Amino acid sequence: MNEQANTIPTNIITGFLGVGKTTTINALLAKKPQGESWAVLVNEFGQVGIDQEMMPTEEGLHIKELAGGCICCSLGASLGQTVRALIEHANPDRLIIEPTGIGHPEGIIDTLMGPGFKNVLDLRATVCLLDPRCLAQEEVLSNPIFHDQLNLADVVLINKCDLAEEQQIELAESSLGNMFPPKQHLGRTIRGRIEPALLDLVRNGQLKAHFPDAHAHSHDHEHELHDHHHEHAHEHRHETVPEPGKPVRKTGHGSGLYSCGWLFHRDDCFDYWALEEILTGLTDVQRIKGVIRIGNAWVFFNRVNDEHDFDKVAYRRDSRIEIITTRELDWQQIERAMLACQIKG
Repeated sequence: MNEQANTIPTNIITGFLGVGKTTTINALLAKKPQGESWAVLVNEFGQVGIDQEMMPTEEGLHIKELAGGCICCSLGASLGQTVRALIEHANPDRLIIEPTGIGHPEGIIDTLMGPGFKNVLDLRATVCLLDPRCLAQEEVLSNPIFHDQLNLADVVLINKCDLAEEQQIELAESSLGNMFPPKQHLGRTIRGRIEPALLDLVRNGQLKAHFPDAHAHSHDHEHELHDHHHEHAHEHRHETVPEPGKPVRKTGHGSGLYSCGWLFHRDDCFDYWALEEILTGLTDVQRIKGVIRIGNAWVFFNRVNDEHDFDKVAYRRDSRIEIITTRELDWQQIERAMLACQIKG
């Protein structure tokens, strides 16, 4: 139980791009004790913000999203302010923070345990999700942030066990079992199913980053707003509203990755199969997420590397698509191709 009177139990849910963090948080929210109020801070590397739209909206849930960078670097100055504002607004019984998949947890931990939150937050177990298939990907294994996400985790859950081979899962278990200090819990899961009791494990203060400077050295965000022929510095712009057939495009880059996101007008409607062909045909892609209007329904499109799926969602506000790649693509050409997929709603 909470040893610090009147402090808020707090957890960080980490893991590399596309590992299933948002799905895991949704599974936790489904098990939220009745009568409790929970707050969730979601951080996206991309520009337009999609994860928040995939979370439930109901009484007792307060969700805040920070898009367009990492709360451990380019948005770091906003972390303390945003957490404090979220606490004041929600007065939650629990706070969950989901950093971007290329976020280094150390700076977040330092902020949450610093003097500004010493008498406010009770930082408990940090949970890291691992897709065991990542251990065969050199670009992931060579990334120091990936290793420190595991190094700083109290709990590691091997996720997507329904998609991985048994040999891959066993290799992950063996590698994680050799880490020191040992993890408080190692487990297997499918679709991010997690027992809420794991959140209340006491944080291990002996855990240390092996690559504490990795994120600072690799991140150099530049965010611009592309509204067709006009460009404005991100921090000096007024929010542009999309018009039918004229989406707002936003780009950024950092840690060797590039992002481009589009906001489409609510009236824009797409031929899903034509749009899917475009989105699955792009190369050098780490992640694509989108909520897309198709007729009178909306679908959530999710691509991780070369795998993709889609499902209907209750979201109804607009269409938005985010692409994260290892090199800068011809965003204007991609936009033209997507617009060519439009149909009458």
